[in-house]
Amino acid sequence: MDDYPLLNLFWTMLWLFVWVMWFFLLFKVVTDIFRDHSLNGWERAAWLVLVLLLPYIGVFIYLIFRGRSMGEREVKQVKEQEEAFQQYVRKAAGPSGSPVDELHKLSALKDKGDISQEEFDRAKQKLLT
Repeated sequence: MDDYPLLNLFWTMLWLFVWVMWFFLLFKVVTDIFRDHSLNGWERAAWLVLVLLLPYIGVFIYLIFRGRSMGEREVKQVKEQEEAFQQYVRKAAGPSGSPVDELHKLSALKDKGDISQEEFDRAKQKLLT
């Protein structure tokens, strides 16, 4: 360990981190090229060739020219996934009863004596607002 100082270890870790982040960015750009439906086949091929043959310059040019729309597509995809998840939760939870059904249930509870008139009125008010 004496022949490899601590500062060299930090530099090696920094360069490894930068290298991994570079590949992450490269994969993100290539994924975005295929995700963008506004590009036709030739434009996708041109961007892909540019990004793969001149990786550093190609990625930076792509980010300069298409970075904003890249972010918009990412936000759109996240919203679509969130909406799909919400629909799944609604479907899995089952249909919720209408306010009329809920009032009927409350009335039945009041008639049985399980809840008082005050509790019935509060729950009724909550349902109607």
